[in-house]
Amino acid sequence: MAPTQPAGAGTPPRHPGPSPWSPGRRAMMARATTTPAGARVRRARRRAAIRDLVIIPAYNEAATLPAVLARLAAEVPDCDVVVIDDGSTDATWAVARRAGVAVLRLPFNLGIGGALRTGFRYAVAEGYDRGVQLDADGQHDPALIPRLLAALDHADFVVGSRFGGDGSYDVGATRRSAMRVLEVAMRVLSGRTFSDTSSGFRAFNRPVLEYFARSYPSEYMESVEVLLAATYEGFRIVEVPVEMHQRAGGQASTLRLRLVYHYVRVLVTMFARASRRRPTLDPDLDPQVGPSRAPVDGTSTDGSAA
Repeated sequence: MAPTQPAGAGTPPRHPGPSPWSPGRRAMMARATTTPAGARVRRARRRAAIRDLVIIPAYNEAATLPAVLARLAAEVPDCDVVVIDDGSTDATWAVARRAGVAVLRLPFNLGIGGALRTGFRYAVAEGYDRGVQLDADGQHDPALIPRLLAALDHADFVVGSRFGGDGSYDVGATRRSAMRVLEVAMRVLSGRTFSDTSSGFRAFNRPVLEYFARSYPSEYMESVEVLLAATYEGFRIVEVPVEMHQRAGGQASTLRLRLVYHYVRVLVTMFARASRRRPTLDPDLDPQVGPSRAPVDGTSTDGSAA
């Protein structure tokens, strides 16, 4: 009986080829990544490692949520989604579960501010790098999420403005007048001009997610208040024009009289926050206020040129 040969015996040895970490291979890889094509590859790899989360506060939005989630899956399949069911009495929670997204179910209604803070805490705890705030009523177009995320390359906080482009968004006379008052108050208190202070279509980087996870207010119309707070914190805030739709279904959460109350409350809160604001320090002297967190338009928070 012939002795058994070890596996591979009798076959010519294969040339091992250059080691992937040989000096010649390292030099070739270095040249490849310094070309324009190599830079694009590096950026693509970096983006591939970024984790994005769409945060959707929802209160009795079972009628509109299925279409919103379907559009998200079609337009931004790489984004994860979390729905915060803010004590709904309809099938909002069940609709989100059937769609296969993460759902946080609050035992009672906290209001949009409390629901959003829950979403921000979830984003931070789960290690997400960027977050997008999206309404559950179909007003925000998921196809525009990449536009907001792209703006985060040069900002910390991005606001999708309904009034920053060529399109028009129909707003009632009372609401529009109140919005103008808030815009003037924001300009007086922060030195910054925003075309849409109450937009709920926004994107945030990780430091802003962490800040809002700790401090996001629970009251309605919190969007104006947090815009001022983020400005005072030195975050770089920019607006990008977006198109928004009218509510696709369901019922608006606030009546006119209550809306007037919230506008007054926001104004009082903004001026109270401004009165408690710490003096602005020179960013070159204060290690906690670095130059990288200055507003991108070169305007300081007191309205003077940087």
